[in-house]
Amino acid sequence: MYSYEMHQLRAAELIRRADRRRLVREAVAARTAARTAGRDDPDRRVSEDRGRFTRAA
Repeated sequence: MYSYEMHQLRAAELIRRADRRRLVREAVAARTAARTAGRDDPDRRVSEDRGRFTRAA
C-alpha cells in the first residue's frame, strides 16, 4: 500500500511539472508570436535612428 501511495504522489508531481512546462512553452510561443506579428504589416511604424549616420552637407 505504501509503495502505491508513493507512486500516486510521484505521478501527480510529474503531471504538475509537465503542466508547468507546457504553460511556459505556450507563454514563450505567445510572446514570440506577438513580437513577430507586426513585422509583415505594411502600415507598421518604422523607427528612425537619426543619430546613426552623420549629415553629408
